[in-house]
Amino acid sequence: MRFKVHAFLALTLVSVVVALVTGVPFDKIVPTILGGFGSTLAGVALLVGLGAMIGRLLEISGGAKVLADTLVGKFGSHRAPLALGVASLLFGFPIFFDAGLVVMLPIIFSVAKQFGGSTLKYALPAAGAFAVMHALLPPHPGPVAASELLGANIGLLVIVGLVIAIPTWYLGAYLFGLYAGKKFDVPLPSSFLGNVEADPNHQPPSFGTVLSILLLPLVLIFLDTGLNTATVLGWVTADNIVVQFLRMLGKTPIALLITVFFALAVFSGRHSRQHLEKVCDGALGPICGIILVTGAGGMFGGVLRASGIGDALAGVLSDTGMPVIVAAFVISTALRVAQGSATVALTTTAALISPMVAATPGLSQFDLCFIVVAIAGGATVLSHVNDSGFWLVGRFLEMDEKTTLKTWTVMETLIGTIAFLFALVGSIIL
Repeated sequence: MRFKVHAFLALTLVSVVVALVTGVPFDKIVPTILGGFGSTLAGVALLVGLGAMIGRLLEISGGAKVLADTLVGKFGSHRAPLALGVASLLFGFPIFFDAGLVVMLPIIFSVAKQFGGSTLKYALPAAGAFAVMHALLPPHPGPVAASELLGANIGLLVIVGLVIAIPTWYLGAYLFGLYAGKKFDVPLPSSFLGNVEADPNHQPPSFGTVLSILLLPLVLIFLDTGLNTATVLGWVTADNIVVQFLRMLGKTPIALLITVFFALAVFSGRHSRQHLEKVCDGALGPICGIILVTGAGGMFGGVLRASGIGDALAGVLSDTGMPVIVAAFVISTALRVAQGSATVALTTTAALISPMVAATPGLSQFDLCFIVVAIAGGATVLSHVNDSGFWLVGRFLEMDEKTTLKTWTVMETLIGTIAFLFALVGSIIL
């Protein structure tokens, strides 16, 4: 930030320097860097690319405007951010953060274009909703893994997580999003979705058509997440070939790929195939920078994990004698800040404190659920430059690093802290 170096170059350089300083063996430095970069791109590049295609198809067809108009018509124009947030909470139950965000972006930008003001006013309530659901509720991987490691009941965790998630989102994402929208004037992105005019020569699709395109990936993804939960609960067997096939269809890249072809089939009656091919091609160009910077953030996080910084911090903190729920939050926060990945922080903390939980007498199932929520809160706070989500949101909204720290990082910290405080109060009362 100080020397105005491009984020991709800066993160790559810092990854090499940190690997050298922390004593990663010379012959392991490049494989570690490439591993962190590649594993992040494996999870992000396909989602962002396919999501951008879906978004651009919705945009040029007029579908995004149809959905935005319908949402705003139901909630009223002055509650447009609330409408986007509620829709994202519903979509965020089965769908992961990054996939949900790229699917919702054209709707967010369409609403922001229609009513004006800072894009943050509309984007943060929606992005915060996906972040809350991803951190706190099964069937997302972090809370599922933590509940397994600690022996918490997944069904009860869904109820406890939902009760905590809704007020956490309202206070930490919705209200803060309204405040940030007044304080930071972030215009619509110039090089991405939201400023593409629909073709006036074609009739826009119906609300039902648009909703079916948005719901298709959610339904498919729920095949995977729902069947995973059913497998953990013992309702179905993991080696059943039908279950395996349905879970494969529900993997996010496959679900989005199916959705792209579904959207192409739906819109092929309104547009020529050559036009749709050009639309898909045009969707990919502006997101190359987003993908590379996001991968570089994952690279930095991978180097920090290899350096052992997170494990060293967690080891020190686990011996401080704090109450279990407080220790869970603090250790998870330290791991989150040290290496960036919320899922890694969640699962690692759960593994680290599971002996402490097992040795603590009198913990009820409610207590175990509150501990999982506390870990999830710690794994959410202080998203910064080693978190790929930081770069994903910042680059999609075309914000510089300083503005992203003042908005996205603050919102994530509010969400994590509020969720932890609710869990702490719940553990005292129940």
